[in-house]
Amino acid sequence: MEIALRAALFDLDGVVFDTESQYSIFWGGQCRKYHPDRPGLEREIKGQTLVQIFDRYFSGMEREQTEIVRELNEFEQRMTFGYIGGFVQFIKSLRENGVRTAIVTSSNKMKMDAVYAVRPELNDLFDAILTSEDFARSKPDPDCYEKGAEKFHLPNEQCIVFEDSFNGLKAGRAAGMKVVGIATTNPADAIWPYSDYVIADFSGLDYRKLCGILGME
Repeated sequence: MEIALRAALFDLDGVVFDTESQYSIFWGGQCRKYHPDRPGLEREIKGQTLVQIFDRYFSGMEREQTEIVRELNEFEQRMTFGYIGGFVQFIKSLRENGVRTAIVTSSNKMKMDAVYAVRPELNDLFDAILTSEDFARSKPDPDCYEKGAEKFHLPNEQCIVFEDSFNGLKAGRAAGMKVVGIATTNPADAIWPYSDYVIADFSGLDYRKLCGILGME
């Protein structure tokens, strides 16, 4: 028996917006500055909240944390928020077929204010937007996606997750949801083991095709 698709939960950076390359530049600079002995650290922190990053990699570095926050806020005010290819058409197809939609992001409300300033239409594309302030635990813990399902009063198995980072993919899997990997941040072959299906972007994808691929209705 096919499972009904009732909600689609989207990570933000690298899934809705083509921003991961911009964040790689920012965090690459910060990691080289403060952790020159750990090359590639910026790839390890993808999908984590700022609090989680500070706790794990900048513990006890209060002055440095303050400086990073200041620079990050300035950086996000200058960011561009271009949609991933085919995204707008795809999410409209979902909504036309009664699928509820939500952003589930590790970003905080201050970051989202910067997004709304550039993309005010975002609230018209999503029924809910959940940020880091809404979760008790960060990805790869499933808490964020479980909260997404609870928001719509739906069982987890009726929700689908769209993610690009390893932490996010693991969170979706741990929540017992179908997971579509977006190969914008990591190579497709690297994220396949954590995904039910992998796409380069949303071009050519719609509600009917997605349901056929995943065996949902």
